Amino acid sequence: MALFELTLVLLLIAVALTALSRRIQIPYPALLALAGAGIAFLPGAPTIEIDPELALALFIAPVLLDAAYDTSLRDLNRYRLPLALLAFGAVIFTTVTVALVGWKMAGLPIAAAIALGAIVAPPDAVAAAAVLGQFKVPHRITAILQGESLLNDATALLIYRFAVTAALGPVLLRDAVPTILLSTVGSLAAGYVLGRLSLLMLTRIGDAASSTVVQFAGTFGVWILADRLGLSAIITIVVYAMTIARTGPRLMSARRRVSTYSVWESAVFVLNVLAFVLMGLQARSIVERLAGQGQAEAFVFAAAVLAVVIVSRLVWVLGCGVILRWLARFGDAERQAQAPSLRGGVLIGWCGMRGLVTLVAAFALPQDFPGRDPIVLAAFTVVLGTLVLQGMSLKPLLRWLDLDPDETIDREVAQARVAIMQAALDVLSRKTSNAAAAVREQYTAQRTIAENPEDAEAATEYDRLRLYAIKSQRDALEELRRDGTIGDEAYHRLEEEIDWSELAASPAGRFQPLTT
Repeated sequence: MALFELTLVLLLIAVALTALSRRIQIPYPALLALAGAGIAFLPGAPTIEIDPELALALFIAPVLLDAAYDTSLRDLNRYRLPLALLAFGAVIFTTVTVALVGWKMAGLPIAAAIALGAIVAPPDAVAAAAVLGQFKVPHRITAILQGESLLNDATALLIYRFAVTAALGPVLLRDAVPTILLSTVGSLAAGYVLGRLSLLMLTRIGDAASSTVVQFAGTFGVWILADRLGLSAIITIVVYAMTIARTGPRLMSARRRVSTYSVWESAVFVLNVLAFVLMGLQARSIVERLAGQGQAEAFVFAAAVLAVVIVSRLVWVLGCGVILRWLARFGDAERQAQAPSLRGGVLIGWCGMRGLVTLVAAFALPQDFPGRDPIVLAAFTVVLGTLVLQGMSLKPLLRWLDLDPDETIDREVAQARVAIMQAALDVLSRKTSNAAAAVREQYTAQRTIAENPEDAEAATEYDRLRLYAIKSQRDALEELRRDGTIGDEAYHRLEEEIDWSELAASPAGRFQPLTT
């Protein structure tokens, strides 16, 4: 019961910290990390033990699916070279450098040192996105960071799995390589097949609640099934999510989409909170066990790992940037477009905050894993240190770099808006009723605004006026229910219609209603 009460309190604290992070414009995971560290000093905090396999399935599966669902295949293909250098090259480079430090400085076995390197190698784009979303940084940078966050998780966790297995028992390389290749191919096929089966199931479910439950059950089921079959659960879940993302939204009703997206956003937030709480409790027990001289050495080692993680990413990113810019001089326009600028390279290199994947991978280490306590402490230090040092300094860095604002997404939205408004007008052109004329007039006005994307003030005013009118609609609806003119059933049906209108007027939450 004490754990349940603590969890409720921490969830409410996390909500308050999220509001504070928006106000002071720093990544909310940075404040969560500080709160998680503070738990280690709370008297009477419970000790929690959780099965390693359960930790991976519970925390990693939904987070990976959420990230893969939002990943653009177009951007993955467009920026394939920098993504490959980051998602594979940077992860391997960081893993090797950290492993050398763990082997030489802490005396960890080679396999355990590699596991530590894989744990702290993958950056988390959530913290960076929380700040970058407030600035119009070049779309190339945000696309690369988002794609890297997905692919580097798969790379790091594959290395992690192999290293953990090797640390607990002998593994022959000649036997492991064919197994890994077969597992990778099988995971790709399984993810696609399971994604298609999931789509067939979702088309037969009508209500939003059941659809959301099936999606969560399917996510965990795919992870467990892949793990039981000896496949890579990480690759399987990523392919599964991308398969659903391509056609799933079209097969779902608007209500189901809105409900599903809201639930997933909340679930990922709760998982982040719980992960930081659990890691804080783990850190406390580890500090207590590492008493005396061992404790000081463990903290020095953790600080060294943090420094290596930050420096190795900057060295890799800036070094690759120099090479790419040199190669771009002899290439075509596409290669030149993929070459990052020096300022862009600095930003990408500094966006190396570690997050949920690092926490859970460390937490999932078996209790008898060699060097588990210093490894977990180092992982928690890396997450806390990168989120605080890099996350909180990201906003000043963006101002200092003064990157050119990017209107790529706004242009694409405006272009697509013109096309979809014209499609609506075309299909309504054959209707001659008064209702059709009124609807055509509305779409014509929206198309006129969309055809002038450079007139941002007009577009903003258009949406703000719609939101202003919607606010009056809500006030009138509340009054009708208050005086008994309508009942709750009619109220909620009209409330839903107004909700859809408000979503259409502020699709990205950029505009706020006018106030009287």
